[in-house]
Amino acid sequence: MNHQINIEVVYALPDEQILLKRSVPAGTSVADAIKASGVLAKHPEIDLASNKLGIFGKLTKADAVLRDKDRIEIYRPLIADPKEVRRKRAEEGKVMKKGGGDA
Repeated sequence: MNHQINIEVVYALPDEQILLKRSVPAGTSVADAIKASGVLAKHPEIDLASNKLGIFGKLTKADAVLRDKDRIEIYRPLIADPKEVRRKRAEEGKVMKKGGGDA
């Protein structure tokens, strides 16, 4: 009973999104599906031990077993801390808004 399931592997870069559709045997893990997709050959910077992985936006483990029509997402590490970016923007906004008050 070698049943196949259809999955997608998604990896987004700043300037492009890779979406690979594959059929894999039922019972395939997230890590095995990523390896079978070929994305690691094209993007050697992906490290299954350190990149976070998800299925439909929910974090998952590399050894999780896939279901039919699952979309595996490979997340890149954040370059800038979003809280820090917002704080800097807020400070710049305060500096730029001169005057104000009741006219």
